[in-house]
Amino acid sequence: MTVLDHKIDFAVILSVSKANPNGDPLNGNRPRQNYDGYGEISDVALKRKIRNRLQDLGESIFVQSNDRKSDTYGSLRERADANLELEKIMKSKSVSNDEFAGIACQEWLDVRSFGQVFAFKADSKGGGVSVGVRGPVSIQTATSLEPIDITSTQITKSVNSEPGKDRGSDTMGMKHRVDSGVYLFYGSINTQLAEKTSFTNEDADKIKEALRTLFENDASSARPEGSMEVHRVYWWEHSSKLGQYSSAKVHRSLVVDRKSDEPKSFDDYDFSIHPLDGLKVQVLDGQ
Repeated sequence: MTVLDHKIDFAVILSVSKANPNGDPLNGNRPRQNYDGYGEISDVALKRKIRNRLQDLGESIFVQSNDRKSDTYGSLRERADANLELEKIMKSKSVSNDEFAGIACQEWLDVRSFGQVFAFKADSKGGGVSVGVRGPVSIQTATSLEPIDITSTQITKSVNSEPGKDRGSDTMGMKHRVDSGVYLFYGSINTQLAEKTSFTNEDADKIKEALRTLFENDASSARPEGSMEVHRVYWWEHSSKLGQYSSAKVHRSLVVDRKSDEPKSFDDYDFSIHPLDGLKVQVLDGQ
């Protein structure tokens, strides 16, 4: 497999319909908004979904959600210790950071894609380690194209949680949703960092497929099946390591125009590409 030898930029357009795309735990789990009222999905939440999709596709992932684990390890330390080469390094008195990072990047796709901080304390099994890996794939926060309206609903229960004669309180709490919204986020893949983590052209294709199918197998009470949809992925592949254009200029080449005064869905917008000389874009529909 060939290490990525050309810069890549990408953009993703997605829609939300009666769902909470990314709740804010510091605000009662209401959908995230900036101070201007535009909806947001954090880069951390997007990376979590990409990791989940890569895991669904059979890839080895280091940072797994507890409810989606494909192994029996209860912590990142246990998962790292399960790799015999990493365990050997951690048991040694002198830790080689470069060797540790190289093995971790080879073992887990999300480490060589997004990077990872390995910060483990010394224990009975061996010494501690503090190793940082910078990944080549960077993703921006997704932002809605228009300010969003949030609907809040009080939810109740109809049974007692505990035994007893008296019926418990009906009130359980609040549930929040975005009625409709179209979001856009951008990202890039850096070749210099790809060389350091051995991120390959094949890995880039896996990231592209994960973006295209971002919300498959992602249903929950907050995001019912079909309420989140990727509509388009724009994928620019430069002809050199540094790229013909800056990422900012490439991202600005995606032009969004309203088709109505109050756009609410993907069909209410026109998306077009302002051509950049010598740079082609691949446009993929979501699944």
